[in-house]
Amino acid sequence: MGNGIRSLRSYLMQRLLISLYLLWIVSTVVGYFATINYANQPYDLVLLQRANAVAEQLKLGSGHEQLDVVPILPDGSELGMPDRVLYTVTDSEGRKLAGNGNTLRPLSYRRDRPGPLFSNGEREGQKTRMVSLTFNSNGRILQLHVSETTQQRQALIRGILANIVIPQLLLTLIALAVVWYGLKQGLRPLDRLRNEVLNRRRDDLSQLDGSKAPAEVRPLIDAVNNLLERLKQVIAAQQRFVADAAHQLRTPFAGLKTQSELALRTDDPGRKQHALEHIHTSTEHGIRLVNQLLALARNEPGGQGTGNFSSINLNQLAQECTVNWVQMALDKNIDLGYEGTPEPLSVQGDANSLMEMLNNLIDNAIRYTPVGGHITVGVNSTAQGPELSVEDNGPGIEPQHRERVFERFYRILGSGQSGSGLGLSIVAEVAKRHGAELTLNAGSNGIGTRIAMRFSPKHSQDFEAY
Repeated sequence: MGNGIRSLRSYLMQRLLISLYLLWIVSTVVGYFATINYANQPYDLVLLQRANAVAEQLKLGSGHEQLDVVPILPDGSELGMPDRVLYTVTDSEGRKLAGNGNTLRPLSYRRDRPGPLFSNGEREGQKTRMVSLTFNSNGRILQLHVSETTQQRQALIRGILANIVIPQLLLTLIALAVVWYGLKQGLRPLDRLRNEVLNRRRDDLSQLDGSKAPAEVRPLIDAVNNLLERLKQVIAAQQRFVADAAHQLRTPFAGLKTQSELALRTDDPGRKQHALEHIHTSTEHGIRLVNQLLALARNEPGGQGTGNFSSINLNQLAQECTVNWVQMALDKNIDLGYEGTPEPLSVQGDANSLMEMLNNLIDNAIRYTPVGGHITVGVNSTAQGPELSVEDNGPGIEPQHRERVFERFYRILGSGQSGSGLGLSIVAEVAKRHGAELTLNAGSNGIGTRIAMRFSPKHSQDFEAY
């Protein structure tokens, strides 16, 4: 395929083709030598019988040899017997004593192994097979060499090999065809999956159907589905952010435009001052709203993840945030305090997000707590894990509203306070991002509100170890 991309089907077929070809070659070589071995055995036996018959006719080893006798042997002229048989009788020095051929081959006489000796040779361009026998005739060593051409042997070997190699080749080709068809059928679910992805709309992020895919591909499909789900969450978060920003920013900017036009049209210093004050108020509201929208976007699923988490001392973070709000609390005559643990308490998290969350909780508490009230920012170590809380003695939140106050832009009617309704939504998203449990209950003695964020023990650790 182009661009250096390898086809899985081609790769598997190539591997299987090479493997089957090598197996066919090996089996052919093994079959060839096995065929030669088994084909030679019966013909060697016949050749040995002929040599023994010649030895009997010549009375070799009896001491009364008749070397002038001419045995009748095949000369290759008979139909069905194309091989020619020749014999030679020699002494221990290899001198020819009798015979119709020149098969001189002196052999060393071994009394411990007087049996026949088979050997291969060549005569007049034809391959031959020869058997040699040794006889002791009254202390005289005589040797009989009987050889025959191997045309019948070769014909038998070729026939046996043809019956072995050709069927093996056909079986190999059939195996390749079956494997190719099996690969085609086995990879068909991948083709369907590819077509499904290619034919999808750009905005279709639904899960891929891997029910009919091979088990080896299921992990890949599951990973793709997981990626699609995360991508869907990111796109949904972006769409929500755009919709929320467009909806919420429209009002303050429209107010800014109206007040600025009014200030430009009037020459009355009082009305111009009043318009400028409204512009200043709308600008502050717009800045706060933009900051909250950005904070909400940063802490939504798919925003930043947990890659930038580090070890954070909850006591130190809570103290710093509390100090930043002391002046605003004093302006409203509110007692803003902090209660921490004797020992430093650490969690894994994003310091900026946790500070945004705590700032929103303290801001809400100051806004809704009446003059002369008190607010406590607390850090506690519980059996369920480290806990960060903000408690006030304000009007509290009715039970029917406690779940909905974490929704975006939800505000309780009649609260008498301005706001965008995003503060507690940011708190909820930060808690979700940190895997923490967020609870909203009444304060001490059932008065006011207590919002707590309890971290999982796996996100906490002994700060002194760092």
